[in-house]
Amino acid sequence: MVRRKKEKRKRPAFGLPKGIVLLATPEGWRTSVLTVEGGMLCGRLSVPIDAAPHDARAAAAVMVSELARDVHDTDVEVYWDPPQEPWSWTAHVTLTAENEPAPPRTEGPTPS
Repeated sequence: MVRRKKEKRKRPAFGLPKGIVLLATPEGWRTSVLTVEGGMLCGRLSVPIDAAPHDARAAAAVMVSELARDVHDTDVEVYWDPPQEPWSWTAHVTLTAENEPAPPRTEGPTPS
C-alpha cells in the first residue's frame, strides 16, 4: 500500500464579513456569516441554549469582529436589523470609519 505524503493545510481564506444571520433552534444558536465575495460560513454559536436573544446577538457580533480582525486585520461594526420573526435576526457588517479608504480631495487649488 502506498501512502500519500501529508500536506500541510493552509488556513482557509475566509472572505470579509458583510452580514450575519442568527437563528434560535431547539439544538442551540446557529449563525451564518455572509462574505463580500459571496461565501458563507455556518456554525453553532457558543452560548447556552437558554441564552437571551440580546446575549446571542452580542456573542455573534464579537465572533464576527474577531474573525475580521484575525483574518483580515480590519475592524468592523455590526448593526442588527429589527427582527422579522421571533427566532431569527439579521445584521449588516461594515468597516469602521478608520478602515474605510479616504475620499478623494476636492478642496483647495486645482492644477491648471
